[in-house]
Amino acid sequence: MCIALLGGMDRLGKHYIEEAGRVGISLRVFSRDEVNIGSKIKNMDAMVIFTNKVSHNVKAKAIKEAKANGIPVYMHHSCGVCSLRECLNCLMILNEKGGKQDA
Repeated sequence: MCIALLGGMDRLGKHYIEEAGRVGISLRVFSRDEVNIGSKIKNMDAMVIFTNKVSHNVKAKAIKEAKANGIPVYMHHSCGVCSLRECLNCLMILNEKGGKQDA
């Protein structure tokens, strides 16, 4: 499973990736806007958006891409490693049930 993380703090990037790796998830971190970000996230299995550390523009692009490709999106206001852990746990539960839905 490959997940895109949008937002968050640059200094926690390594910790985000390690936390996802503990549960067998490959994580791509996008802490700021990038060229063609929509094409980079369109093949992800899910998206986590830390709303307090991402621009409105990036959030809008991500949500548009997610809707177009049926990608579940999890939004969380805080951007700590524990917040990511909560989102990953939700994803793992949904994945076990075989369902995809927006949260």
